[in-house]
Amino acid sequence: MSILITGTAGHLGEALVRRLRAEGRSVVGIDLKPSAFTDHVGSICDRSFVERCMKGASAVVHAATLHKPHVATHSRQSFIDTNVSGTLVLLETAISTGVQSFVFVSTTSAFGSSLGRPNSAPAIWVSEGLPSGPRNIYGVSKVMAENLCELTHQQSRLPVVVLRTSRFFPEDDDSADIRRHYQTDNAQLNELLYRRVDIEDAVSAVTRALERAADIGFSRYIISATTPFTSDDLPQLGHDAPAVVRRLFPESEALYAARHWKLFPQIDRVYANDRARAELGWTPKYDFAFALKCLANGQDFRSALSRQVGRKGYHEESFAEGPYPVA
Repeated sequence: MSILITGTAGHLGEALVRRLRAEGRSVVGIDLKPSAFTDHVGSICDRSFVERCMKGASAVVHAATLHKPHVATHSRQSFIDTNVSGTLVLLETAISTGVQSFVFVSTTSAFGSSLGRPNSAPAIWVSEGLPSGPRNIYGVSKVMAENLCELTHQQSRLPVVVLRTSRFFPEDDDSADIRRHYQTDNAQLNELLYRRVDIEDAVSAVTRALERAADIGFSRYIISATTPFTSDDLPQLGHDAPAVVRRLFPESEALYAARHWKLFPQIDRVYANDRARAELGWTPKYDFAFALKCLANGQDFRSALSRQVGRKGYHEESFAEGPYPVA
């Protein structure tokens, strides 16, 4: 029995194929784009293609998506077709072919407008109980797909686990202000405090979800590096985040100064992964404390898997104003 993985030309899809095959697991990868990790090229909206590829699979990991970088370059209908209709095709085919577990890779963008706050207000503690409030068609389509997953479980009892992942792409930030004031490594290490996950930890979350899906039935989990903050830190994070970080990690000041790096002056949200660690038995490794140890030893704070997958870019073409046009 094999595991069908969608989106294997992408960052997480490739990482999953690399890791699972290295463990001796049977994997079938599909994507619209050919790649060294894609066995069959085709659309998840094509039911006959999906049926052929899913035959004999015991589990499905659905990582294929149009995502935020495509909002300004693709139509809303394209997002509905790929992220919603494609997910429905996969779910219905999983039921008809006897798949035993289904993992859907979603996004913390589902929280969207629920993360809004006045400047210098306390940071927002983001747990699974925070209401969804997507701000663009990407977020809307992913929440719709999540709801299809939940409905499918309710009606068919297919075990489905939804993973709301935070940032794991190594590409430059879409914010011109961030790119102007922070080196990419600096910004992404800062994000490990509150809104980033290393791709190796994302892969281990998926594998734990596959193992636990039958017992869980249905649930949503935030997948982000373990934050060092607590809810007591939220007021100060909203107006003086460096003071909180220096209190928790006094060694960070010298390590940052040696590289001419700097912390973000404010942090607006903190993704909490408590439920995923407790219910999935997930143990992420690549957090801010680990990264500081790597800096102290002159090592890359990213996992070997992250470095192997590397950058892919968001589009076939390049844009003068940034890694992708912002809608």
